[in-house]
Amino acid sequence: MIVALFAQQTSPEIVWSLILPFLILAIGGVVLVTITSLVPGLRGGGFPAAFTGAVAVVSGAFLVPVWNRVADTEGPQLAVADAIGVDGFTVFITAVICVAVFFAAMLLDEYLRRENLDGPEWYVLLLMSASGGVLLASAEDLIVTFLGLEILSIAAYVMAALHLRRAESQEAGFKYFLLGAVSSALFLYGIALVYGATGSTSLRSIAAAGVNEAGLDPGSESSLILAGMALLLVGFAFKVSAVPFHLWTPDVYEGAPTPVVAFMASGVKVAGFAGLVRVFWAGFNPYLDDWRPLIAGLAVLTLLLGSVLALAQRNVKRMLAYSSITHAGFMLVAVHAASTPGVGQLLGGEALLFYLFAYTVMIAGTFGVVTIVGGRGDGRHDLDDYRGLSHRYPLLAGLMSVLLFAQAGVPFTSGFFAKFRVIAAAARNESYWLAGIAMLAAVVAAVLYLRIVVSMFLVDDGPPTDVGDGDDEVAAGAGGAVIAPAIPRVTPALSAVVAVSIAAVVTVVLGLLPDIGGGVLTDAAATLASFR
Repeated sequence: MIVALFAQQTSPEIVWSLILPFLILAIGGVVLVTITSLVPGLRGGGFPAAFTGAVAVVSGAFLVPVWNRVADTEGPQLAVADAIGVDGFTVFITAVICVAVFFAAMLLDEYLRRENLDGPEWYVLLLMSASGGVLLASAEDLIVTFLGLEILSIAAYVMAALHLRRAESQEAGFKYFLLGAVSSALFLYGIALVYGATGSTSLRSIAAAGVNEAGLDPGSESSLILAGMALLLVGFAFKVSAVPFHLWTPDVYEGAPTPVVAFMASGVKVAGFAGLVRVFWAGFNPYLDDWRPLIAGLAVLTLLLGSVLALAQRNVKRMLAYSSITHAGFMLVAVHAASTPGVGQLLGGEALLFYLFAYTVMIAGTFGVVTIVGGRGDGRHDLDDYRGLSHRYPLLAGLMSVLLFAQAGVPFTSGFFAKFRVIAAAARNESYWLAGIAMLAAVVAAVLYLRIVVSMFLVDDGPPTDVGDGDDEVAAGAGGAVIAPAIPRVTPALSAVVAVSIAAVVTVVLGLLPDIGGGVLTDAAATLASFR
């Protein structure tokens, strides 16, 4: 009888070739932990970092045939029983997440060797988190969305707390986990409300829902589904650090290991925005007039609060945390523009995708420099620790300046065109007030980046010192009088310097050739329109 029951079951159709990039990331983590368990000699020495970087590159390479299939020939596909969608948007976001993994792996190599923490655990968690991000970006069902969100988040919680010799890391991981758990609970409750209103968790079925078994029409009696949408938006807002759900960001960014922060600020945020876009545009498009004003309100609060509060900080990691919040505000403006029916819709989609990629590269490179300057113990993040960096390590200071100017939106950098595209998209949709607030926030935030540049180039770092990483001595003059804090010489690892250099080069190239790969942006943004 049991055999007969199993015989009656039909397995869901799975198009393996379409989900291969996702599988490479997920299985790559399993393979890494298996190899390093069987061959303990490969647990360190750069092998886990090289393996992780290779997995990211291979996964990205397999995106090319998938792109050719879904963007050029066959169109968007459903890969696993209508629960996972593979289209131009999914492929683009997966590529950006692979870029974030590649940079994080290179920065972790330098960091873990310096902290005597070298091991595969960090990289396994990194790959697991990235696979969750890809799943979140491609989910066509709210249950799968929740699974992707949790896989993405739980690995990040552990990475934030994995520096066991730093109390700040433990505190960061605990805060991130606690607030994330509350956010996940609200998200799950939102799914339950949406299911109660529509009778389905499939995004396509939600969009097409009519009168359910209880006789409720979500289109006309929408209080239940509106409450569900609000709770889902809270979950995504937490993940992308939108105000007022940003409170975890400064503390976690300050306490977590810096390379982990680089991935949290890039890969995790990109995946969060991808999930937000897919759920609300594919599932809740009939309720567009209800949630668009909420996006606009979140954008305004995030832009203004992020840019203003950043000016009150002296810890560089906290500065960049509030900077990340401001960038999230610009992305929300792009989401609002792309969700506006009309001529600016495609422009808004292109602006969002360009910003996600440019931001990922900029922020990964910036935190690469922060990783180096932090020194042994990862504790040198005060603005004074960047004083005179141009004298101690001119190349590092120059690369950091390029990346900071890009974040400020200086012309001939990717950041300028990222912000220009967002503001232009908002203006095209006649959201002039939103475009004006974005411009004001960009001007205010520029002061933050200039403070760091001034400290690196225009402030003397005192007398030369040979103090090593992690020492807290001070330079003394005659008679033992203290004359200046001793700032250690920077001795960065090659992998970190290469990562920062690549980020700076890509930032400049995108600033000089902003239309490079424009066809990819257009095709991926056109996929967003097909969600409607």
